[in-house]
Amino acid sequence: MASYKKRGYKSSKKASDNDQGQNHDSTTAEVFETLDQKANKTEEFVSQYQKPIFGVIIVIIVGVIGFLGYQKLILEPNEDEAANELNQAQVYFKSAIESQNKPMKDSLYTLAINGGNGKFGFVDIADQFGSTKSGNLANYYAGMSYFKLSEYKKAIEYLDNFKADDQILMPIAKGTIADAFQQIGQSDKALSYYEKAAKMKSNSFTTPKYLLKAGITAIELGQSKVAVKHLKNLKEHYPDSQEAKDSEVYMGQANAM
Repeated sequence: MASYKKRGYKSSKKASDNDQGQNHDSTTAEVFETLDQKANKTEEFVSQYQKPIFGVIIVIIVGVIGFLGYQKLILEPNEDEAANELNQAQVYFKSAIESQNKPMKDSLYTLAINGGNGKFGFVDIADQFGSTKSGNLANYYAGMSYFKLSEYKKAIEYLDNFKADDQILMPIAKGTIADAFQQIGQSDKALSYYEKAAKMKSNSFTTPKYLLKAGITAIELGQSKVAVKHLKNLKEHYPDSQEAKDSEVYMGQANAM
């Protein structure tokens, strides 16, 4: 028997589409309702805590403005003034290094430390402009000047205040502290600072120098294993340096201990 469809019969697809549309509209409405609820909660929170919130914002703004003002109105002028003061002291320091006359050298180092010609010396620059780059650098120069004048405790004090990422100056500062401790009979502390100087910024200028000094100081302290370690490090990593050549006799001493 042949099958047939009654006139007016239509697929239920349209009804299904309508159902899906209604579900979509319902879901959309739920989403917007949820967003409205969250927005209302946010408004309630802001309304309830608006004073603390605005207080925090004001503190942040004031902090930023204060920092920028400090940078522009205080720090930058201080940097310029400190650099200007440092220049004359550096002239004395350089002249002292170049002088061949001992009394003249000492006099120039003293001027570099204490100032002259109406300009600050390294000590005043370090004290009054310590937060500036020039003030920090003044610690280095003051320490080196005191060391040249055999005022070793003051040299240690100022060199220990010097902080920098420089590849050369920082190891020299630590190494000179070690030299100063050696001069006042504190070889154990000297060894510690020689080791710091050698490890700080590896380079072919300062590292071999302080590895050798660390090895020699360790021998003086009777620490043969420590001495051998530093002298081996020197020979292995800086074989072409003069210090490596000089280390051979000390290696013999360390091995014989």
